[in-house]
Amino acid sequence: MKWAGLAWRQLRRDLASGDVRILLAALVLAVMAVCSVGFVTDRAERALALEANRLLGGDVVLRADEPIGEALLEAAQAPGLAQAQTLSFATMVRAGESLKLGDLKAMGKGFPLRGRFRIQERAGGPESDAPDVPAPGTLWLSRAGADALDAKVGDTIGIGTRELRLAALVVQEPDAALDYFNTAPRVFINLDDLPATGLVQEGSRITYRLVVAGEAGAVEKFTAFARDNLGRGQRLETAGEARPEIRRALDRADRFLGLAALISVVLAAVAVAMAARRHSARHLQGSAVMRCLGASQSTLVGIHVGELLLLGLLGSGIGVALAFGLQWLVADWLQEALKLSIPGASWRPALEGLGVGLTVLLAFGVPPVLALRRVPALRVLRRDLDPTEPSAWVVAVAGLAGLAALLWWKAGSATLGTAMLVGILATVAVLAALAWALIALLRRLRSRLRGPWRYGLANVSRRAGASIAQVSSLGLGLMALLLLTFVRTDLLDRWRDAMPADAPNRFIINVQPEQVPSVREFLQGQGVAEPELFPMIRARLSEVNGQPASGANYEEGSRARRMAEREFNLSVAETLRADNVVTSGEFWTGVPASPELSVEEEFAESLGWKVGDEVAFDIAGARYSGRITSLRRVDWESFRPNFFVLGSPGSLDGYSGSFITAVKVAPEKTRFTAELVSAFPNLSVIDVDAVLAQVRGTVEQVSTVVEAVFAFSLVAGLLVLLAAVSASQDERLLEGGVMRVLGGRGRQLRLAQASEFAAIGLLSGLVAAIAASVLAGVVARQVFELPWSPDWALAATGGAAGMLAALVAGMWATRRVVNAPPSVTLRELQS
Repeated sequence: MKWAGLAWRQLRRDLASGDVRILLAALVLAVMAVCSVGFVTDRAERALALEANRLLGGDVVLRADEPIGEALLEAAQAPGLAQAQTLSFATMVRAGESLKLGDLKAMGKGFPLRGRFRIQERAGGPESDAPDVPAPGTLWLSRAGADALDAKVGDTIGIGTRELRLAALVVQEPDAALDYFNTAPRVFINLDDLPATGLVQEGSRITYRLVVAGEAGAVEKFTAFARDNLGRGQRLETAGEARPEIRRALDRADRFLGLAALISVVLAAVAVAMAARRHSARHLQGSAVMRCLGASQSTLVGIHVGELLLLGLLGSGIGVALAFGLQWLVADWLQEALKLSIPGASWRPALEGLGVGLTVLLAFGVPPVLALRRVPALRVLRRDLDPTEPSAWVVAVAGLAGLAALLWWKAGSATLGTAMLVGILATVAVLAALAWALIALLRRLRSRLRGPWRYGLANVSRRAGASIAQVSSLGLGLMALLLLTFVRTDLLDRWRDAMPADAPNRFIINVQPEQVPSVREFLQGQGVAEPELFPMIRARLSEVNGQPASGANYEEGSRARRMAEREFNLSVAETLRADNVVTSGEFWTGVPASPELSVEEEFAESLGWKVGDEVAFDIAGARYSGRITSLRRVDWESFRPNFFVLGSPGSLDGYSGSFITAVKVAPEKTRFTAELVSAFPNLSVIDVDAVLAQVRGTVEQVSTVVEAVFAFSLVAGLLVLLAAVSASQDERLLEGGVMRVLGGRGRQLRLAQASEFAAIGLLSGLVAAIAASVLAGVVARQVFELPWSPDWALAATGGAAGMLAALVAGMWATRRVVNAPPSVTLRELQS
C-alpha cells in the first residue's frame, strides 16, 4: 500500500529530527512500566503460590477415607509429576508409663514434595531441615507431643505392636497450618513401618492422602482428571484451603499487585495522550503543505495512523525488551529477600505489555491525529487556524471505552475496576472544573500582578485548553501514584498490627467445667494475666428451617459439604470482642427469651444460611436449636479462639461440653506443657508456634513482594509523569525563545516558568491528594477489607510532593530555554 511506504518514510524522518522522540519515549516508558510490573507480579505470584503449596506438602492433595484407586494413582505418575502417599489416623501412643491418644501420620518416601520438616535432634537444640521422612525403625514427635508424654530423643515409643526410637522433635511440619485443632501428640513414622504396627485393620478409620507436585501444566491436567473422577469420600485440597490468615494475606497481596498493574495502565494512558497531542501539533504545518499539494484526507489519515502503528510496534518492542532485562535484576533481589526460588518469567506479561501499549497508543494517539486530515490549506499562512474533526470525539469515546476495558481486565475484580473507573472520571471532572476556575481567576488578577510572576501565571490563562489538559493529566497521574502509596501503607500497617508479639502460642482444650477455676489459677501462676476460657460444645447439624440437613444436601467435594459433615464447635457469648464485627442483623443484648445464633458470614454463605433461619444441632443425642439473628465478620488473624456459630447466653446450659483458652507462653518456659498436663492429664495442649511462624513467614514474604512492586511502580510512574510533562513544552520553549531574543534574562524566564508550573502542580497535587484519599478508603474497605481512616497529614505530604514533582519535571523539561541559544530553539520549533 502506497501510504504504508510514506508512513515508514515519515517515521524515519521524524525519528531523525526528534519530532516523535517524546512520544516514543513516553510509549517505551509506559510499556516498560506495565510490562515490568507484570513480569515482577507474575513471577512473585507464582513464587508465593509455590510457597503456599508448602502448607500442603505438594501442589494438590487428594484426600480419601479408603485406599485410593489405581486410575488416580496412575494419573499421578504422569510425566512432569512427582507423588507421595500418607496415611493418618488416631491411635494410642506409649512412652514409658505415659499413654496418650495421638495423631499418627505414616509417610511415604519423598514426602513432602513442597517444603520441609523443621526438626530438632534434642529438646532446645538447633533447628534444621529434615532431608527425608523418618528412617525405618524410628519416629518423630511434635514438641508438644513430647512434652505431653514426657519423652526425650532416644526414648522408645510404642505404636501398636511396634516399638520405635524417637529420633527427632518436629518444630514445623509442612501441612500443620491446615489442621488447627489437631490434638497432641503428633507422631510421624515411615510408611514402611506401618504394617508391623498391626494398626491397619478392617474398619480402621484411616485418612489416605495422595500428594502431587510438578510442572504447572501437568498438575492442572491431573487436577482436572481427579475432579472428574472423585469417588465417595474423596476430595481435592489446594493451597486456597489453607489457614484463613494465610489465605487472606495471599488474596490481599494478589489484589495489591493487580492494583499496581492497574496504576501502570493509567499512567501509560496519561503519558501517551500528552505525547500524542504534542505529536499532532507538530504535524499541523506539514499536513497543511500536503493539502496544498493535493493530498487527500484518506492519504493523510493513512500516513499518520500508519506512522502511529509502526511507532507502537517499535516502542512496545523496546519497552518489553527493557522490561524483560530489568525484571531479572528485581527478581534476583526478590529471590534473596524471600529466601525462596523465583520461577522464570512467562510470556504472558510480554504479550500484555504489547497489547496495552498498542491499545493505549491507538486509543489516545489516533483522535488528535485524525484531526490532521481536516487541517485547512490556509494554515500555511495563518497559524491560528486549527483543524476540527468531529469523528475524533467518536474515537476518543472509543478510546475511553478501551481504557475502561483495560482497567477491568487488569483489575481482576469488578469492585476494584469499577472503583478505579469512577474515581478516574470523577477526578478528571473535578480537575478540569477547578483548572477552568483557576484560569478565570487568573484572567481577573493578571493586571494586578507584576514581573515574572505576572508573565508565568498569564501563561496559564492564555493557554486555557493546554492548561486544563495538563492539570487533568498531571493530577490523574499523581492521584494514581498517591492511591498506590496510601493502599500500600494501609496494607502493610494492617499486617504489622494483625499478629502482635503477644499473640497466643498455646491453645488448651478439653478443660472440664469443674476444672475451670483450677486451670485459671494454674495459668495465673504461670504469669498469664486474667486468662479467658470459652465454653465449647461439640454438635452435628441436623435441621435447617425444619428440614433434615446433612452433608448430603450439598455438592460432593464442596466446602459446604465438608462443613456440614464435620462436627461443629458451638460456644456462647454475652458480648463480642473487637475481632468480631456484626455485618448483618442484630447481636443480642442481655439474655434473649429464646435461643439465638450468630454465624460467621463466610461460613453462613457457604451453607446458604441467612438471618432469620432456624438451625438445629444434635448434641450427644439431645436437640439444640436457635434462630440466626446476626452474621459476623471474624478477624482470624487475631489468633484468638473464635467460633463459626455462637449461641446466646444461657442457651447451651445443661449440655455437656468443655472449655478452651489460648495463652502466650514465654520461650524459656519449656516445661509449661509437661507441668500443665501433669496437673490435668485430660487436657490437650496445641503448640501453634509453628503455625504462627508459618503465617508470619508468609506475611513477611508477601510484604516484601508488595514493597518491591510498589517501589518499582513508583519509579516507573515518576518516569512516565516526566514524559507526560515534557510532551507539552513546545509552546513554552517557543515563547521563551522569543523573550530571549527581546532581551529577557534567564532568571526572569525561570521565575516565570516556576510560577506557572507551581500553580499547575499545586492544583493538581491538591486534587490528587483528596481524590486518592477518598478512593483509597473505598478500595481499602471494599476490595482489601481493611479498616480505614483518612490520613490527612499523608495526603498533605502527597499533595506537596505532587506540586514539587510538577515543578521539578517542568523546569527540567524547559531547561533548554536558558541553556540553548534562542536561534537554535526557534529554528527547531518552526521547522
